[in-house]
Amino acid sequence: MAETPGACGLLARLERAGNRLPDPAPLVFLATVIVMGLSQLAEMAGWSVEKTVARQGGPTTEAVEARGLLDSSGLWWLASHLVENFVTFPPLGLVLVAMLGIGLAERSGLLPALIERSMSGVPQPLVTPALLFVGVLSSLTLDAGYVVLPPLAAALYASQGRSPLTGIAVAFAGVSAGFSANLAITGLDPLLAGLSTAGARVLDPAYQVAVTGNWWLMIASALILPLVGWAITARWVEPRLGTRGLDRAEEVSHERAHRTDPAQEARALRCAGWALLGTVLVVALLIGVPGAPLHGEGERFPRWVEAIVPLLLVIFAVPGIAYGAVAGAVRSDRDAAELMGRTMADMGPYIVLAFFAAQFIEAFRYSHLGEMLAIVGGDFLAGLALPPALLMGAFVVVAGLANLLIGSASAKYAFIAPVFVPMFMQAGISPELTQAAYRVGDSATNVITPLNPYMVIILSLMQRYIPRGGLGTLVATMLPYSLGFLAAWLLLLTIWVAGGWPLGPEGPLTYSAP
Repeated sequence: MAETPGACGLLARLERAGNRLPDPAPLVFLATVIVMGLSQLAEMAGWSVEKTVARQGGPTTEAVEARGLLDSSGLWWLASHLVENFVTFPPLGLVLVAMLGIGLAERSGLLPALIERSMSGVPQPLVTPALLFVGVLSSLTLDAGYVVLPPLAAALYASQGRSPLTGIAVAFAGVSAGFSANLAITGLDPLLAGLSTAGARVLDPAYQVAVTGNWWLMIASALILPLVGWAITARWVEPRLGTRGLDRAEEVSHERAHRTDPAQEARALRCAGWALLGTVLVVALLIGVPGAPLHGEGERFPRWVEAIVPLLLVIFAVPGIAYGAVAGAVRSDRDAAELMGRTMADMGPYIVLAFFAAQFIEAFRYSHLGEMLAIVGGDFLAGLALPPALLMGAFVVVAGLANLLIGSASAKYAFIAPVFVPMFMQAGISPELTQAAYRVGDSATNVITPLNPYMVIILSLMQRYIPRGGLGTLVATMLPYSLGFLAAWLLLLTIWVAGGWPLGPEGPLTYSAP
């Protein structure tokens, strides 16, 4: 497929500019220092904004005030929470625990062998849409797709003589930019529906947003976005990346994978298959049998969903050990421990980056700057008095921009919903449609926001193949996916609204006051 020199030239300039920035860890530290200074100036200036809060007695307003990080209380908070910020950083435990199992399966040789065997008969052009589709569906496992798919995709593309960076980009686009879409109801649906309900009850105390309120739109999105990502990859991303990182991929492969002869490999794969089947059956019993540890509901989601990271550890580790035992890579418990130790050694750069990222995100949250900027932007949008169709498009853009300030989808929506949901209800727009528009803007920009806590995983993985690559390389690679997904999703939403189709079961487009 031919390149488009103008677009690729712009991305190349963006990459060069981004890579002139310091290494990500010092860069995040510098951003934290800037936030500390700005927060102190905002507090000294007495900056505050009003937000609407739903109470039992009716809607009320409360002030959100800037909190400085350079005065006595701010510096004490930072010092006293430094360790807590790091150890409670959400991706840290997920990544390290899951990587124990994934690393064992990879270094024993199981994953490279599986990829080689499973993809040998798949036509190369179909690998990209298949990987995008799997990435979109991975939101069923909460955030596990960030950990599992990108390293597998890098190895898969390298095995086909293609840039491992393309594989990382494709997997990241499916998992992150397509996070809100799915064929099934995910943990995000009840979370957002609850926040939409709280926002709607500011005006209508009896209103209830159904968990299924966006389901049909998200099913259509899950089918369309992989096709859009496929076109973006073929047209812009892969021609631009070429074979970057492929030479390093071979070196990484030799470092990681235990090699064996084909006959022994076939026996090892069969043994790993039986081990996987037994593990899955045990897990199924633990989920399905009443009274079993994984049966029933947990605090927020089904128990098995809340335990997905330990399950990933077991599901990867058991077949990995079985494969390694037959292939000769794991002859004792010491071999297994050594393979996991080498995996953790590879995670060193990620751990350093995670430490600084955790401080930045928590400092931003403590200062209230992100929340205040989002509320001010919402008030500005409300003052434009646009027609409903344009309002939804503008709201998608606002949600995307807010995602550059606050990474968590639920935290952002928690203070966006009480402002925008009742505001749009007054214009005849249903809370379900507002929620759908929010999901579009929030999801599409996940791959370019530095506040996405899982960005550090992708960046550290990318640097295994191009050690000098930085945030500029990653953002320049992912920007076409972000813009393409945003445009396609906006078009789909516009057509859906124009067609008057419900967004899902109990998912109306319009609202009429009782």
